[in-house]
Amino acid sequence: MSRFSEVVGRLAATIEARKAADPTGSYTAQLLADPARAAKKLGEEAIEAVIAMAQSDKDAIAAESADLVYHWLVALAAVGVSLEEVAARLESREGTSGLAEKASR
Repeated sequence: MSRFSEVVGRLAATIEARKAADPTGSYTAQLLADPARAAKKLGEEAIEAVIAMAQSDKDAIAAESADLVYHWLVALAAVGVSLEEVAARLESREGTSGLAEKASR
């Protein structure tokens, strides 16, 4: 298992645990309680990651990517989509050309 997948697994478990936390004491719990807010934050982080990439700023790309992954995981949890469901979608696309997959939509 890669270091990235291990870290994401731990982070996903922490986010899951925050579902039972008091939103007044946890930023993650606040986002989980408000899926629209979680989605907005995900969008903001995506834009910040795009800007960092357009500027070719490696440190900013890494930092904004970390923020993006965190907010993506929170947004998934907020709407009840599991990483297993995402993995299943990715697996179903394995071996399919990106161009062919897009054309099938």
